[in-house]
Amino acid sequence: MGTRLSSSAVAAYERDGFAFPIRVLSAAEAREVRLRLEGVERLQGGPLRGELRHKAHLVFTWLDRLVRHPVILDAVEAILGANLLCWSSSFFIKEARDPAYVSWHQDATYWGLSQPDIVTAWVAFTDATVENGAMRMVPGSHRAQVPHRDTFAPSNLLSRGQEIAVEVDEGRAVDILLRAGEMSLHHVLMFHSSPPNRSDDRRIGFAVRYIPTSVRQVAGEGDSALLVRGTDGYHHFEPEEPPARDLAPEALARHAAIMKRQAQILYRGTGIDRFK
Repeated sequence: MGTRLSSSAVAAYERDGFAFPIRVLSAAEAREVRLRLEGVERLQGGPLRGELRHKAHLVFTWLDRLVRHPVILDAVEAILGANLLCWSSSFFIKEARDPAYVSWHQDATYWGLSQPDIVTAWVAFTDATVENGAMRMVPGSHRAQVPHRDTFAPSNLLSRGQEIAVEVDEGRAVDILLRAGEMSLHHVLMFHSSPPNRSDDRRIGFAVRYIPTSVRQVAGEGDSALLVRGTDGYHHFEPEEPPARDLAPEALARHAAIMKRQAQILYRGTGIDRFK
């Protein structure tokens, strides 16, 4: 059974551009997911890199179940409506004592989506604290798109190292503190960032981007999404398939083709054709 956001919580989201904390998994369930992830990393010979950090719900059954979790979908439905696509997902992993960070940015900048009716559910697989680099958000900063500049900084976890090119009032920023198994929701235009992990343990988050079926991709061809609730009467995106089993060859082949198309959209104009 899910947990629908109250009318006051929806009003707070509309005012501030974010909502947290929302319990999705128990601490034990979050620990199990972390162990599954780290089992995959052992098989891969190290931390997730490149394409497998993105849309991993298309190759792992346990992440497919997560993007369909009723608590997440009920909360997102309260904001976006009943017909929902999972457009993408990404791991944001900061290793212990690692300089990796996320600059101040708005998600919508390079996504190429037709309207800002987009919600990111950021699920914590470990605690997210000030020490280990929890997200920071500026309440009410989600009203309009602002200019960005690309840096391609090597320690920046974003695709282009993009950063907001106007002044950000960091004094108003809120730390999005989460326990393992909790999530936050944020608007696609929210000013947000996160500093490096200064702790002795990893910080692991999984960001899932949901859109109503009415949204279109306007910056490229062949974009795809997974229907997770309701019906799709628009068919703006190529339909994606869930994996039959973890790392199934057919799922990996589909995922590789999907990521090639998405890289062409997100990296357009840069000469880059794959995820780092």
